[in-house]
Amino acid sequence: MRILKIIGWLLLGLIAILTILTIYFKVSLSPDYEGSKDLIGLNNEVNVYFDTYGIPHIYAIDEVDAMRTLGYVHAQDRLWQMELLRRVGTGRLSEVFGADLLVTDKLFLSLGIDENTNETIAKLDMHSPTTQMANAYIDGINQFIEEGPTPVEYYLTGLEKTPFELKDVYNSLGYMAFSFAMAHKTDPLVTNIKNELGVEYLKDLAIDVETTSVLIGNRPSVPYNSISNSITTATVAALNKLPLPQFEGSNSWAIAPDKTKNGKVIFTNDPHIGFAQPSVWYEAHVVTPTYEMYGYHLAGMPYALLGHNRDLAYGVTMFENDDIDFYFEELNDDGTKFKTENGWKTIETISKTIKVKDAEDVVFEYKKTRHGPIVNAIFDGIKTERPVSMSWIYTQAEGKVLDAVFGISHAKNLNDFKMALPNIHAPGLNIMYGDAKGNIGWYASAKLYEMPDSTDTKFILDGTTGKDERLAFYDFSQNPQAENPTNNFVYSANNQPDSINGRYYPGYYLPENRAKRITQLLAAKNDWDIASASEMINDVTSAVNPSIIKSLESVIDTEQLTEAETVVLDKLKNWDANYTVENTEGALFHRWVYLVMKKSLQDEIGAEQFSQLLSTHFFKRMIAGFIANESSIWWDDVSTSAIKETRQTIVTNAFKEAFNSLVEDFGTDATTWTWDKVHTIEHGHPLGQVEALREYFNVGPFPINGTREVINNLGFGYSDDGFYKVSSGPSTRRVIDFSDIENSLSILPTGQSGNPLSEHYRDQAEMYVKGEFRKMMLNKAEIESTSKSLLTFRPTEH
Repeated sequence: MRILKIIGWLLLGLIAILTILTIYFKVSLSPDYEGSKDLIGLNNEVNVYFDTYGIPHIYAIDEVDAMRTLGYVHAQDRLWQMELLRRVGTGRLSEVFGADLLVTDKLFLSLGIDENTNETIAKLDMHSPTTQMANAYIDGINQFIEEGPTPVEYYLTGLEKTPFELKDVYNSLGYMAFSFAMAHKTDPLVTNIKNELGVEYLKDLAIDVETTSVLIGNRPSVPYNSISNSITTATVAALNKLPLPQFEGSNSWAIAPDKTKNGKVIFTNDPHIGFAQPSVWYEAHVVTPTYEMYGYHLAGMPYALLGHNRDLAYGVTMFENDDIDFYFEELNDDGTKFKTENGWKTIETISKTIKVKDAEDVVFEYKKTRHGPIVNAIFDGIKTERPVSMSWIYTQAEGKVLDAVFGISHAKNLNDFKMALPNIHAPGLNIMYGDAKGNIGWYASAKLYEMPDSTDTKFILDGTTGKDERLAFYDFSQNPQAENPTNNFVYSANNQPDSINGRYYPGYYLPENRAKRITQLLAAKNDWDIASASEMINDVTSAVNPSIIKSLESVIDTEQLTEAETVVLDKLKNWDANYTVENTEGALFHRWVYLVMKKSLQDEIGAEQFSQLLSTHFFKRMIAGFIANESSIWWDDVSTSAIKETRQTIVTNAFKEAFNSLVEDFGTDATTWTWDKVHTIEHGHPLGQVEALREYFNVGPFPINGTREVINNLGFGYSDDGFYKVSSGPSTRRVIDFSDIENSLSILPTGQSGNPLSEHYRDQAEMYVKGEFRKMMLNKAEIESTSKSLLTFRPTEH
């Protein structure tokens, strides 16, 4: 008995110690949201009011002080995220996560982001406002690093904190630019399909411009008056290991005064990015006597990529233009020269050293032609007959993207705003605009280039003859754009823009699904207000899936169906394609479509290439047209030489298999096959991949409304298990009404803070899942009276 008492007391003591340690770490490592701090370099005192959701409202006498303060408060909530983002583009993730990230580091080192950054910084005017304020922001980050608590992730990974530099900002921009690209997932794959199967098999793959789909209309300005398969495999595998989200798509629209209830512009934006924890954007409201911006910042970025004030609002979607080209190269016998139309040129050999956690450094070497790195050598195990190089416009043009973001975030009016846009060379962005004067605009912003008419950049090009080289860059005025169009709205849903001067720009555009729904809703209504716009941005009805269902049910062999199968088919035929968590048709629809595509395509291209196909944009584009095409060459199963399958055979067999899989998973009662059982969202932290840490770092999972390619676009991958874990979607939802600018709305997917010990780490997660919003406050009196805390920064010399 005495021994049991001793053990009991020991257990109580251990629990007490753990409790004390937990409280200590929570108090000592949490962000400071109140009190006062000395901040080196300040000219005057700065007050930071944190609202109910931890969003800082920074009031300063001058903007340099505001930026220095922003750097500090941003770092205390997001330093670990900043750390990872600056490491991606320079191949320094293996130092944190070990050898498993070597392949990812090799990919990004070979892109030349760090070399491009060094060249850019060497040309910078260090006295320009862009650079001065960026450096002030970095100074704020570094003071937090010097004196603030160390985020728990540094302890768990054993990583030391090091100061930030201006080059980290540019390296982060380089990563962002590459994460927008799609060519590396597409060009080698379609080249391989063409070479293996022939051009006939390309007809249904939707790799060309779909001129009959909904196109973003170009309008003149009007003033407002009232390769090889293994290359694709290795590249995708490298990107899948990234501990940071990739950029996927987006929606945005701006409604002119003539279509709104209160006669003022309504602006909306929801950039679609891979879900992760912390979430992508950090919100901050910066106010000085001469400047105000309520902005959304990427980790380590001083200027807001999304933002608004009382005068104007702006946002982005991904343009999806083609800015990466692959080239077949020819090398001489010893691999020291590459062939060009002007003879043999000396190849460049680049050597890098990669630090690896708990292992020896790895020396990485690759070769580079005039086009870019030869990608064969980047990944172990790639075997191809010809060298393939990758040409990326981001590293081949002068880097002025930071100047562009500074310019649009400091614009006073439409003309100021447009002057900054030509500085965006990559990534390609649809820049969306609306203002208090009634102007609306859409501008496809990228450095677009002309290729020879005979060149199709969706395939690997000939790098030896000069016939597939760029001819010229277009002037920005030739880029697709629309300003104050007569239909009284502009929008972008990553879909194909209409032509200019008879030419369609090549790209990896997403299907018309979201664009069709957006234009249908906007055109049908002339009294939009903030409530209806908020409802629209959460819309989960597909404009295209009913036509897919019609194509499927029109061909299915109903005589082969059981009574139970016939009942669910009839219900599916009458479904409105509304993806609420209660719907029971969505699970069957997606399993059916997936199996139709798999049974049709995989026998020709194999499991590996079919898996790659699933991750491309053109797979999403091809579904509706392919299923409607009775004569497609893909319908016959080439593995059954004695039988010629038809569309009806494939569709019928796929339906029965989908039905049986749902019975196996959820039982025979089809009313229980609800969407919430298969469609969930979990925001994963890099350390949450360790099962023991998952509940502390990850947020979720939650069942959630929505699906692929509806306005509330929640992306997921197709797989044999028939469960749809959401991987990407709206990284924020913003609705800005210039008739009531102080009550504009927003939401983040999880919370403002990336610190797991902060109360704002996950406090918006359930609101987001429910489609709810919170206010983006601009009124100082309201901010002061409702603020949760005040943190004052005082000037000091040291």
